[in-house]
Amino acid sequence: MFDWLRAHDPDLAATRRAGRTALVMPALFAFCTEVLHAPTVAGYAAFGGISMLLLVDFSGPMAARLRAQAGLALAWAVLITLGTLAAGKLWLAVTATVLVGFAVLFAGVVSSVLAGSSTALLLAFVLPVSAPAPLGQLPERLAGAGLAALVALPAVALLWPRPVADPLRAPAALVCRAAAQQLRLDTARLDTARLDTGRVDSAGLDTGRPGGAGGHTAHPGAADRSTAADCWMAAERTAEAATALRTAFDATPYRPTGLSLSSRALVRLVDELTWLCAVVADRPTYAEAPPACDPAARTVRLAVADVLERAADLLTDLRAEVAPLRAAVRQLESAVAGLEHSATVRLPVDRAVGERPAEVYGFIATLDLSFRAQELGFAVRQIAGNVELAATAWQRRWADRLLGREPGALTGPLAAARERAAAHLGLRSVWLHNSLRGGVGLGIAVLLAELTSVQHGFWVLLGTLSVLRSNALSTGQNAARAVGGTLVGSVLGAGLLQLIGHHGTLLWLVLPVAVLCAGIAPAAISFAAGQAAFTVTLAVLFNIGQDPDWHIVLLRIQDIGLGCAVSLVVALFFWPRGAAAAVDKALAEAYTDSAGYLAGAVDYALGHAGTAAPERERRTAAAAARRLDDAYRSYLAERGAKPLSLADTTTLVTGVVGLRLAADAVVSLWQHPARPTATDGEGVGGAERSAECGADCRAVGVTGPGAERGAFSETETEAHRAIQGATTRVTAWYRGLARTLDGRSPLPSPVELHPEAAARLVGSVRSELTDPQGRATPTAVRLIWTRDHVDVARRLQPSLAAAVTGHE
Repeated sequence: MFDWLRAHDPDLAATRRAGRTALVMPALFAFCTEVLHAPTVAGYAAFGGISMLLLVDFSGPMAARLRAQAGLALAWAVLITLGTLAAGKLWLAVTATVLVGFAVLFAGVVSSVLAGSSTALLLAFVLPVSAPAPLGQLPERLAGAGLAALVALPAVALLWPRPVADPLRAPAALVCRAAAQQLRLDTARLDTARLDTGRVDSAGLDTGRPGGAGGHTAHPGAADRSTAADCWMAAERTAEAATALRTAFDATPYRPTGLSLSSRALVRLVDELTWLCAVVADRPTYAEAPPACDPAARTVRLAVADVLERAADLLTDLRAEVAPLRAAVRQLESAVAGLEHSATVRLPVDRAVGERPAEVYGFIATLDLSFRAQELGFAVRQIAGNVELAATAWQRRWADRLLGREPGALTGPLAAARERAAAHLGLRSVWLHNSLRGGVGLGIAVLLAELTSVQHGFWVLLGTLSVLRSNALSTGQNAARAVGGTLVGSVLGAGLLQLIGHHGTLLWLVLPVAVLCAGIAPAAISFAAGQAAFTVTLAVLFNIGQDPDWHIVLLRIQDIGLGCAVSLVVALFFWPRGAAAAVDKALAEAYTDSAGYLAGAVDYALGHAGTAAPERERRTAAAAARRLDDAYRSYLAERGAKPLSLADTTTLVTGVVGLRLAADAVVSLWQHPARPTATDGEGVGGAERSAECGADCRAVGVTGPGAERGAFSETETEAHRAIQGATTRVTAWYRGLARTLDGRSPLPSPVELHPEAAARLVGSVRSELTDPQGRATPTAVRLIWTRDHVDVARRLQPSLAAAVTGHE
């Protein structure tokens, strides 16, 4: 039996909740019935126990769980009061149900804690609003809920408590370790290739190429082949770890994050680690030969690996010391600071460049390893910052948690809640659709329960709530399962009551077993089995203390059937296609807004008319990405065959991540240009080079406060025009992709390389962007890196185009 449970309930989460409820709820019901002789108190205590122990399972540290349980208890008190006050008049009851149903369901967009509690919260309102009673019964109802809360708190803490675990931390740590190992092996292979393909001069530059002076290509030895195999295996492990992280992130119908700072920081890691893995795997294909190995780039790559390993250690145990991660980040920042100067020195502006594309792109490729290192450095500093925030927030004192004192620069909980809710206040939001559908469905159920004068009106509402899903097909399937399960449960319940006859005391022995089965069946067997077990539980509960009457199960069938009919009608009239129809529109919005953000980031980098940082575009793109994430989750959660390919849809969803983070990288490159260290491998002092950095801006026309990010005062260079043209072509393709996803136009062909624009960029770097001594400048390097970030977005296009073809 235990092995079967392990196979069907791997973490025993449902078994844990069901066992805890089976012990506590019957005992509480017996106390209220046999000791207090208060049937109203007993009823609310029983359903309160089910809600607070069976329908929710909060995660995180025990203190956070107990706070969530206490918050749920307070919410129950408020909702019971509202339901009791509204139940007196039909129009008020219907209106209040629609509003409360919508508010509770929509609040789930703010936090996974609220999303996971929506059924438990709605039950607190459904019970009183469907059973009108004098206001004098309100204290008894509140007393029942209060007793349930009073026993739920110690039960959660003491009876088989849930292990402290986060669904994202362990997979994120695995990605960090796998990527760190891959970077170390790749760097070792670069060193091997550098030594095998040519000698190294005193400045650390490769002077040889494959087939060097003697015209013979060096053949890799056994050690080199072993390194290549190790690199391939490491890349496979990184890809598998990234897939596992994304699977864990997408496994729930809502984002697995709350309003706490540690939760918000951890959930941001998913996009950043997804992008990191893409950066590690990305390789340009336009150069004839690999670029020479830059020692500064090698240093950055190894520093990146160190930071990732320290981040993995901290993710494994958020209580560990943060100091090692901070020290590793300082080392990385120091390495990145020297990278720009090293790249500037290595840029061969004095080398003649022909008109052949291979020569043009060969010139740009001299900075390729430096760009990869800069890109990795930016990505990993973002990752380290969020890991540090998560750990620091986790380690706060209890008083700081209570007072809401949060470290770091992220927005506070209320501001974050407003931002998340505002992102979904649009008719294309799947979450808004589901919330409106749920509120209207519950309101209609209240109306029908009153008009048909059913004996147990809240069963109608429970039937509506339990089967309503995000599309008509899933709702219809659930309705059929619910009715079928209820029929089976009714037969079992009626048979049980017939067997017991007048021995009603036996029902007390049956109740814990029925509750246990009702808790385990939905997760371990099926939704229909859960409905059958819950029907038996209600039949037992409503017959305790009375002569057993099997006719009550017939009322259960009638009420559940009515509730299912309401759900089906509402699902047919309110967005019947569900998330499948919304995913494409959400993808279109996300690509349009992310392309706008990339265009704004490049405008900011090029200093067009004193452009400010594109904060509005960033927020708009982030909001669209959140709506896409929720639409995709709803689509994954919908039952039945998927009309859209999951693999292709996932590729398109992750493409939005890459486009948006490429824009982040461009903004960061010009907001925080790397500062040279006091000395570097080339022997140039920091003060001397800083003076040169200021001089190179003035030499090419860069003046004023925009000098640090290349804001040209009067005329643009050809480099600026080339980068702007490339950005326009790339972002125009993404907007065309959005129109295709929205069904408005055919898919455009991916943007090809433009050798003419690249030649203009190279010519400008060699002539307009040199200092008075004819040397390369940091501004030129940052412009080439900006162009490289745009090219990363271009190289995503073929895989996205293939995904759209399969997606259709």
